[in-house]
Amino acid sequence: MVEILGLPLSLVLLLVGTGLMVAEALAPGAHFIVVGSALTVAGLVGLLVSPFLGPLTPFVLALVVLVAGGATLGAYRKLGVGQGGASSKTSDSDSLRGQVGRVTERVTASGGEVKLDDGGFNPYYRARSMDGEIAEGSEVIVLDPGGGNVLTVAAADASEDEIDRELRRAREQRAREEEEERERDGESEAA
Repeated sequence: MVEILGLPLSLVLLLVGTGLMVAEALAPGAHFIVVGSALTVAGLVGLLVSPFLGPLTPFVLALVVLVAGGATLGAYRKLGVGQGGASSKTSDSDSLRGQVGRVTERVTASGGEVKLDDGGFNPYYRARSMDGEIAEGSEVIVLDPGGGNVLTVAAADASEDEIDRELRRAREQRAREEEEERERDGESEAA
């Protein structure tokens, strides 16, 4: 029987694999899970069959590591865990601007929840509405990511889009500035 540091190879594989899976649980991201699960499976298989294999044990365990690792990697790719792609990752909160999603909890000016179509690993975000209330199940678009903590959203079927809102805000700002200027001019004439 092959030993490493006085422990059977199968036990070492089981301990290392389990350690890697615990490390994955502490720091998720699909970095250690494939190798950890492959080593754990090989360790378990080795504990069960090593008495019968004798000197062939290391070769059988190497084959088990490859097969179990390949199967785990294939399963994770099929599930889309850890691979994503550019569209399923958010690089920063600004990448959320313009994203489309659905309301999962009624959105008001003070709160609610949405699920974004391409919102990353956890696509659920707290949200608030700019204009009124948005019913559950409605399609929304992100107007302001707000640092990624609370998104400001609007109903996707709203007649006023982001450009229209910006133009309206600019007109309102210009009107306020003109009124303030008229008030200042009126005060200076009165003095």
